[in-house]
Amino acid sequence: LAAAAFTSVCLSDRFSTSRQTLMWIPDSFFSSLLSGRISTLRDETAAIFIDRDPTAFAPILNFLRTKELDLRGVNISVLRHEAEFYGITPLVRRLLLCEELDRSSCGSVLFHGYLPTPGTHINYSSKVETDPYDIFRADAETGPPIDPRKVLIVAGHHNWIVAAYAHFVICYRIKESSGWQQVFSSPYLDWTIERIALNAKVVGGPHGDKDKMVAASSESSIILWSIQDGGSGNEIGVFSLGVPVDDLFFIGNQLVATSHTGKVGVWNAVTQHWQVQDVVPITSCDTAGSFLLLGCNNGSIYYIGTHTHTHSKICDVTNTVLITFVGAYMQKFPLRMKDNDLLVTELYHDPSNDSITALSVYLTPKTSVSGNWIEIAYGTSSGAVRVIVQHPETVGSGPQLFQTFTVHRSPVTKIMLSEKHLVSVCSDNNHVRTWTVTRFRGMISTQPGSTPLASFKILSLEETESHGSYCSGNDIGPFGERDDQQVFIQKVIPITNKLFVRLSSTGKRICEVQSVDGTTISCFMVRECEASSRMGSRPRRYLFTGHGNGTIQMWDLTTAMDTANRGEECRKEGEKEKELLQLLDQCDLSTSRCATPNISPAPSVLQHTRVRESCSSLQLQTQEPHVENQATYGAVRPYRESHTILLWKETDYFSGFKRFSYTELH
Repeated sequence: LAAAAFTSVCLSDRFSTSRQTLMWIPDSFFSSLLSGRISTLRDETAAIFIDRDPTAFAPILNFLRTKELDLRGVNISVLRHEAEFYGITPLVRRLLLCEELDRSSCGSVLFHGYLPTPGTHINYSSKVETDPYDIFRADAETGPPIDPRKVLIVAGHHNWIVAAYAHFVICYRIKESSGWQQVFSSPYLDWTIERIALNAKVVGGPHGDKDKMVAASSESSIILWSIQDGGSGNEIGVFSLGVPVDDLFFIGNQLVATSHTGKVGVWNAVTQHWQVQDVVPITSCDTAGSFLLLGCNNGSIYYIGTHTHTHSKICDVTNTVLITFVGAYMQKFPLRMKDNDLLVTELYHDPSNDSITALSVYLTPKTSVSGNWIEIAYGTSSGAVRVIVQHPETVGSGPQLFQTFTVHRSPVTKIMLSEKHLVSVCSDNNHVRTWTVTRFRGMISTQPGSTPLASFKILSLEETESHGSYCSGNDIGPFGERDDQQVFIQKVIPITNKLFVRLSSTGKRICEVQSVDGTTISCFMVRECEASSRMGSRPRRYLFTGHGNGTIQMWDLTTAMDTANRGEECRKEGEKEKELLQLLDQCDLSTSRCATPNISPAPSVLQHTRVRESCSSLQLQTQEPHVENQATYGAVRPYRESHTILLWKETDYFSGFKRFSYTELH
């Protein structure tokens, strides 16, 4: 061969090969480079310098020489990325097929269900029908723009879930026979939703005991709906807290809203009365029975009784209050209250006067006629973790300090006291410390006492300017019942299609979930549901993920945790990556619009066997000088349109909305 037929390529390492080897794929990086369409940089030996990874280039060059692929020491995703840069389309298709082995639009064994984007029956204002971008402009005046299609928050209660979009909410219910069904959609709201709450079991509600209630808030405004069994809904009212709402939740029949500024609002389903109470600025809160506990910036823990009182006024007898826990409710002896005011009583004061930044209340099982043992774990602004306890037989004294841990150097943001573990999280990139809790007859014990168990981080990054709903919809947990294993949900970066499920006690990874359609996960929530009423059936734990395209996907965490507890790993069936590549050594893959494998004409009349490919099917190509749909160098999957773009093009997401236009960058 003439000397001009040989080429040297320099990528930190030096490679020598023939021009024919580099140029047999049309419109690749190398064909453009050697034909002069791309300027080159040569060294003193006339070798062409290319600023790319030499480790990944070696198997690519070997493929160009032999059409065989050796993956030893190379990551498939890295190799695919390099092959896409060079425009080696046959190699890219093989590597994509290998990646598809572990990815399916039907999900993994943990995938449980898929709720599509809400239907077209949702009512929209005339403003939205005129110009959908008015929503973005209106939201931009008060904060970052919000996509009206995106699921902002998912919340649940019993067998119901509610999904909050920017300007409306949708309620779903599960039945064993029919699965998940949409039962309620709210009217269009002019303001952007930031918080939601759901109560699927309302006793003594305005329309009977079968009512469900759902609430949504934005800034200081709260709207409350009542939903009947048939799915019809009525607006109960719109209430104002007067200041921005930080937390919105139900305690029994009561809707409670709190603000860090020091206001608490309570709406009672029986009395139909909205009441706002001024308290000390609030830094944390938790519930126990029918009572609300508040951690405040003055170092005190207060409690508020939210049940209906039979007497409007009870005289002060003493400043000492004993809380007796009986069943699911709490009684106070004696009571201090003013006419038409909520009873707010100081329960405990931190010895260091630090702000109470996290609260967790644990009620032990009832051990005597006098009630339960109350245990409260709390974290402070200085990083201290304390446990206080009170026994119902300890008449005349408040909770006593039981344990103190000073292992955090940043403010404690979350704390959870359960039957077996104490878990605390601080603001240092969600640094978690855990302890095992020793109990005797259900009550926390000092012998041998709580012992350190684990230290780890749940790294979860947030956008610099996020909407007010982001924290509510992306809470890391821990999730789960106090007498069961609890989990953290880790969303590492704000824009991702993958979540990690980790044990709250040890940080061990239980599983990872990835959206089946490749869309961004915008929010998530863990909830136990009782789909079956059959004897012996147990509630199952599900992870619900809301997505940027308006869908909700569900994942079976009960199966994931059972598998992890047995120490098993999910086995991958079928061909392994290396086995598949060996089978494809003499194949050239091509795209096809055929939805299923199609063999036509019959194999007997073909010189070479052909198998058509769509998504994961294949096509064996004859050796032709030109391959259709070739990728140009530097292109990223030019032969396959983004699945998200296809969904956008093919689906009308909302009635009255003009179709959005999308631009693909090449």
